[in-house]
Amino acid sequence: MSLARHVDPDELISNLHSTHISQASHRHTSGGTAHITPYSTRYASKQEISKFKIPHNGAPADAVHQMLKDELDLDGRPNLNLASFVGTYMETHAEQLMFENISKNMSDADEYPAMMQMHARCVSIIAHLWGVQKGERAIGSATTGSSEAIHLGGLAMKRRWQEKRMAEGKDTSKPNIIMGANAQVALEKFARYFEVEARILPVSEESNFRLDTELVKENIDENTIGVFVILGSTYTGHYEPVEEISNILDAYQEKTGIDIPIHVDAASGGFVAPFTHAKAGTKWDFSLPRVKSINTSGHKFGLVYAGVGWIIWRDESFLPKHLVFELHYLGGTEESYTLNFSRPGAQIIAQYYNLIHLGFAGYQQIMENCMSNARLLSKSLEATGWYTCVSDIHRPVGTHSFLGTASQVFSKEDETSADYNPGLPVVAFRFSDEFKKEFPHLKQDTISKLLRAKQYIIPNYPLPPNEDKVEILRVVVRESMSFDLLDRLISDICATTQDLIENDKADLSILSKSKDNSAEKEHSSSGSHPDSKGQGRGGKRPMSEGVHRTVC
Repeated sequence: MSLARHVDPDELISNLHSTHISQASHRHTSGGTAHITPYSTRYASKQEISKFKIPHNGAPADAVHQMLKDELDLDGRPNLNLASFVGTYMETHAEQLMFENISKNMSDADEYPAMMQMHARCVSIIAHLWGVQKGERAIGSATTGSSEAIHLGGLAMKRRWQEKRMAEGKDTSKPNIIMGANAQVALEKFARYFEVEARILPVSEESNFRLDTELVKENIDENTIGVFVILGSTYTGHYEPVEEISNILDAYQEKTGIDIPIHVDAASGGFVAPFTHAKAGTKWDFSLPRVKSINTSGHKFGLVYAGVGWIIWRDESFLPKHLVFELHYLGGTEESYTLNFSRPGAQIIAQYYNLIHLGFAGYQQIMENCMSNARLLSKSLEATGWYTCVSDIHRPVGTHSFLGTASQVFSKEDETSADYNPGLPVVAFRFSDEFKKEFPHLKQDTISKLLRAKQYIIPNYPLPPNEDKVEILRVVVRESMSFDLLDRLISDICATTQDLIENDKADLSILSKSKDNSAEKEHSSSGSHPDSKGQGRGGKRPMSEGVHRTVC
């Protein structure tokens, strides 16, 4: 075998780069403004575009556009990003409205009164969608997303608790809030940022990987400002039992006199449960008196591009007055309760467009289609014998555990989501126990990596603390998951699994060595490293501490 020397690619490129520049310097202008095509400028092959300092001279617009476009081609394809709940498709007319209004600022209420009227209409429409009661004056606002909305809802609960305690002459130094370990990180952020003890309760298979009602009973007390209840876990899509928790808090108040409110984090479920035939199984919205506020993400199943969320209180009395700012700005006066000031208004217009254009029937058709496709994917995966679904929206109402390989993959013609367990159109799945016994050396994470080579983005990650020994693959079935794409996805998952079975262990080991070595990554967040030990994959905190960061 011939000898070979190690090659340092950085040194090689640097030497070639220097030689290339010195030879070509007499042919190129320093400003790079004379060119025939974008690729004939100095940026195409003679010099890198500036990355970390602003360049002294500019560059032609078409050249910069082409360079950035080419670099962005390395991103994943949004429609194949099956990890995300955030929508990647809007109709042409909606996109046109957004582009026509992209420069409008939500903070300039007096300058854009028509846009603000649409904002008010959206609040009213969503409040009615969530069962606001007659005689109540619902109040709410658009936000940049559910994270901001959750912070606003939590802060309102904290201030109401403080005001009541101070009026009674009681201590206000130890507020706490209840949430499950399956909570999205925004809920824990609220607790940390606003100095509230986060009582993060373990989830289990027995509780369907969601907030355990028995643990709620054990952890509430006079210092509990509220309970965060999630309508649609980002892990498995399960709805938490809002009505059951409400009943527990009713009984607690009857026994102790302590009134503990509920905030429903319906980031995804807020635009799913109202429209599907399955609803949420039981009551979850303002039809329950204990539910004081609800948030959702318009940019998830509200079908708007990223950048809009909503927070609604069932009545203005539940939003403490001193949290509301009266703003005198640019000749107008408005009331504001947000964590941001300037923010885009185009998404609000797009949300109103969707609500009016689709109507209830249109949203229902889309959500039922999503649920149907999610059921088909779930049943197909279990039919292979290789996979078991942790999510259960494909199982008959009341059945939550795997009962064996699905005998019927395709649905009956007249069935709806009401024939199955309620939940989000999410498919969370893992290797079946039989598969793991037969192929113990195969890693589930490899499926995620091999599918990435086919451009699908399907994450593989652990369940919440207490169940984190189990890893799941997860697919979010959005509006843009057509039947044809679903058919191809099922075929590719099956083919990829078969390839994994047939290949030698050593051939697949290279997949675990991949790592982003770019300078940008080195100097930004630490991110996750597949070669790191532990379930967190490179995280600085163990899974047992706080809320595991989920893909959302």
